[in-house]
Amino acid sequence: MFDGYTASELMAIFAMQGFAGLILFSVLVLMALGLAIIFGQMGVINMAHGEFMILGAYVTYLTSLFFEAYLPGLSSIYFFVAIVLAFIAAASLGAFVEWALIRRLYKRPLDTLLATWGLSLILQQTYRSVFGGREKGVSLPDWMMGSIPVTDLVEIPINGIFVMVLTLIITLAVYFIMQRSQWGAKVRAVVQNRPMAAAVGINTSIVDRMTFALGCGIAGIAGSAFTMIGSTGPTSGQLYIVDTFMVVVFGGAANLMGTIASAFTISQAQTILEFFMSGSIAKVLTLGMVVGILMLRPQGLFVLKIRR
Repeated sequence: MFDGYTASELMAIFAMQGFAGLILFSVLVLMALGLAIIFGQMGVINMAHGEFMILGAYVTYLTSLFFEAYLPGLSSIYFFVAIVLAFIAAASLGAFVEWALIRRLYKRPLDTLLATWGLSLILQQTYRSVFGGREKGVSLPDWMMGSIPVTDLVEIPINGIFVMVLTLIITLAVYFIMQRSQWGAKVRAVVQNRPMAAAVGINTSIVDRMTFALGCGIAGIAGSAFTMIGSTGPTSGQLYIVDTFMVVVFGGAANLMGTIASAFTISQAQTILEFFMSGSIAKVLTLGMVVGILMLRPQGLFVLKIRR
């Protein structure tokens, strides 16, 4: 596999693919954070999570068109506005879906899986009807163009650095919300003992709705980040949903550090292997590695011990 490469070329390849893996890692972390909140905290298998990501991507696309047409002088900052709008749009849709559908299916995992899978098909067709079947791309601001040379062989794209910084900020914000805020304490109380949480005055229905909305909103932000590194189509979310579930299960549901460690391991393994073999073979080997480890450690890399 390494025949024909010098040591310096291999080092450059691993560096470039490693950084590409960090960009994929950033998108996977944002997706997995939202899914870990929904699946880990609420036990809901949301097969439409990828479509919430694509909603954020399409909101970013529309925001870029609006700024180009009506506010061209401010087009350099449109992405910051798009992030906020993507979060609001995805979180609002998530809150509505929880109220209209999910709240009737708690403790019925198979029904929830089928319902959210049907929702994903509905959203895909909606996107196809509104935006067409062709993929859409956004125009990057000038300050995101180009790359920073590290060595003669290694260059780091600026948009990739921005995506990683955005991921770091969102991860820290989620950690504060879930671990250091009063709202996070309520969420943990509901997860650990729902009847007791309700008995002390916590509105568990509101906690469920806002938690689901938060997870979907983070997926919307992941969609905004996704537009920085790829184009958006009606079915683009399905390309990431399997990897996202793999990250959450491998890292240990409801565990932030496990999600981050799992996303880093999977993204690095996949991007480095993709350079030396086809993408499908790389994904199969990565999935095989994850399955093998889960056979030895079914609870995932990290476990959050709670009392039911």
